[in-house]
Amino acid sequence: MAKPLTDQEKRKQISVRGLAGVENVTDIKSNFNRHLHYTLVKDRNVATKRDYYFALANTVRDHLVGRWIRTQQHYYEKDPKFYMGRTLQNTMVNLALENACDEATYQLGLDMEELQDIEEDAGLGNGGLGRLAACFLDSMASLGLAAYGYGIRYEFGIFNQKIVDGWQVEEADDWLRYGNPWEKARPEYMRPVHYYGRVEHTPGGVKWVDTQVVLALPYDTPVPGYRNNVVNTMRLWSAKAPCDFNLKDFNVGGYIQAVLDRNLAENISRVLYPNDNFFEGKELRLKQEYFVVAATLQDIIRRFKSSKFGSTEFVRMDLSTLPDKVAIQLNDTHPALAIPELMRILMDLEELPWEKAWDIVVRTCAYTNHTVLPEALERWPIDLFQNLLPRHLDIVYEINRRHLEVWRAFFPGDEGRLRRMSLIEEGDHKKINMAHLCIVGSHAVNGVARIHSEIIKDTVFKDFYEMDPEKFQNKTNGITPRRWLVMSNPGLAEVIAERIGDDYIRDLDQLKNLLEFVDDDSLIRDVAKVKQENKMKFSAYLEEHYKVKINPESMFDVQVKRIHEYKRQLLNCLHIITFYNRKGQESIGGGFLNGFMIIKLITAIGDIVNHDAVVGDRLKVIFLENYKVTLAEKIIPASDLSEQISTAGTEASGTGNMKFMLNGALTIGTMDGANVEMAEEAGEENLFIFGMRVDDVKAMDQTGYDAKSYYDRIPELKQAMDQISGGFFSPGQPDLFKDIVNMLMNHDRFKVFADYEEYIKCQDKVSALYKDPKEWTKMVIRNIGSSGKFSSDRTIAQYAREIWGMEPSLEKIPAPDDPRD
Repeated sequence: MAKPLTDQEKRKQISVRGLAGVENVTDIKSNFNRHLHYTLVKDRNVATKRDYYFALANTVRDHLVGRWIRTQQHYYEKDPKFYMGRTLQNTMVNLALENACDEATYQLGLDMEELQDIEEDAGLGNGGLGRLAACFLDSMASLGLAAYGYGIRYEFGIFNQKIVDGWQVEEADDWLRYGNPWEKARPEYMRPVHYYGRVEHTPGGVKWVDTQVVLALPYDTPVPGYRNNVVNTMRLWSAKAPCDFNLKDFNVGGYIQAVLDRNLAENISRVLYPNDNFFEGKELRLKQEYFVVAATLQDIIRRFKSSKFGSTEFVRMDLSTLPDKVAIQLNDTHPALAIPELMRILMDLEELPWEKAWDIVVRTCAYTNHTVLPEALERWPIDLFQNLLPRHLDIVYEINRRHLEVWRAFFPGDEGRLRRMSLIEEGDHKKINMAHLCIVGSHAVNGVARIHSEIIKDTVFKDFYEMDPEKFQNKTNGITPRRWLVMSNPGLAEVIAERIGDDYIRDLDQLKNLLEFVDDDSLIRDVAKVKQENKMKFSAYLEEHYKVKINPESMFDVQVKRIHEYKRQLLNCLHIITFYNRKGQESIGGGFLNGFMIIKLITAIGDIVNHDAVVGDRLKVIFLENYKVTLAEKIIPASDLSEQISTAGTEASGTGNMKFMLNGALTIGTMDGANVEMAEEAGEENLFIFGMRVDDVKAMDQTGYDAKSYYDRIPELKQAMDQISGGFFSPGQPDLFKDIVNMLMNHDRFKVFADYEEYIKCQDKVSALYKDPKEWTKMVIRNIGSSGKFSSDRTIAQYAREIWGMEPSLEKIPAPDDPRD
């Protein structure tokens, strides 16, 4: 008689390998039907396009699930922001499901592009840093580096931008109003996060007591690698009020206060970037930064202590090996609180002595700096910090005391150096310098472009570098070619693959093989054709969505940047006015001061230029509102010229410049950020470089910058400025732009006038070359073929080898239905 199966043996039947995969058109149609009817409880008679999108998204997610379960995790990227964009198409590309899904939806009488347009851009971040974090998640999965990316699940994104009468109007970005088919709530991993309270010193140790508690509820989203069966996890925390609803207040009529208390707790994950011009806004932002740190570290230690792989369970209680299993990359200073929080956990909860706890913290954490602007380096007022996180302030003070004690022995009497290196900035209002905390509490510090890394060693963190030069490294940023070429520019991706094969998608260095074909007439023709097709698509999009007509034969000159003085949108404005004043004599084409005013100036210039009968269609100025990842995926492949015109020494790296380069736009720019390395890769003669170098800017800072001397000497500059100040672009309000004029003439830290003349001459060179389409396209091919260095795969591989002590792998792991070894 057969021996009865144990329950554990019976449970082996519960396996993802027992489920049918989603591998072909028939499977996709079947699963689509199942999800429409069983998951969404709809049929074709009542289903909307959004229902069809959700059915398709769930079908594609089914293909991920087994791979997601199989992937094992042990590296952690902490960033409150992930600027992901849309997920459906990117997932289909990475899983090689795009053609099958296209055919399945066609057979079902549905339009794939319409379904993709239903998806909202995830409102989880903004700007280059958030997008970089998203690229890194893609690359970690594609390189076989099992990982988690941690952040906050913001209920509302930064905002939806509308332009009304030239002014920015902000509307709520309610990106979750219809739900999100890609995320999975994990209430079993909910964690408490503490605020306020007081510190109690007892014979048994230090306790943080009488705190207010907020619960962190995790939501997991899969991040698939490129066709290697690896699926990593983005875990986002949502703030929830504790379960102890104040029933007493409720029952005596205090309903409003009971609800308000819950709302106050849940505001932590309500909105990205609260207004921090007021105390409440500052406090909320600090709460957000601690919220993601505290929840994440609890989760990491839980996973470290008890991990299950198959039927084997690992239980670890000795936290001294944590740095051997866990690497935490602090992406800028927003997660800097991880350092004192990990110290608190190790000392107060795990009862480790200071020296052992500090050794673990330093070996676990590494810090990436993303700015050279002193005002952009985070500093928190001591009084705010003490009220919200009293135990952490004690720990920061002790870190600082020990840190200064070490260096005082090396530099006795040099109080100036110690004051500059202190974590605490003295003055009327003491502050904690979070960048200094990151440097002291990490085993590695890196910049994000070679010139940026040199600047932080030479100026911003000079004292720290002189103390410990081995700690400082460079990791030039990169972008994922899956989203920024294969997905957003499939025509160009196919043209490249026809010449050099498609292995370049996982090894972008292979693009250099394209340089062998730079004189090939067929490649020149194909690249130019793809560019023109992209421009025609984008022109149609502008006409449909912005009611603006532009000539797709004209040059598309594009500046995609958040509004900031150092990015010098105003220099671009002066160039546009200058070209306008030349009344079309050249062959030209379409196109911290208050950012609202700069936007107003740009739109005001557009109002004049775009309605000028003499200039006609030869110059159009268009400000595209609500710029997000999805819009970037349309405009970047259609661009001819990429404006990268920041003052030398102010842009840490940039990644937009890399996206434009990879998609066949030529660069006009200064020798700043990653532009320097782009010029090295492609040859400076294949970019339009102008303006001061970093040393020139430093020298001018020493001797003084006199804007008026440029105004008096350069007639076209004087004419443009007089038009702005005289009301030419604001007829009803002649002094509307007086603040801009005053800044440019008297307080311009970023020296717009100093680079104006060279910039205009460089733009003349651009116009001249654009008249020769063949030579222009050959330069485009040289740029594309030289862009291989700027893959985020290369960046992540360097982080893995040189900071995390891991080895990337391009091997494909077995699919879920393959037998295990």
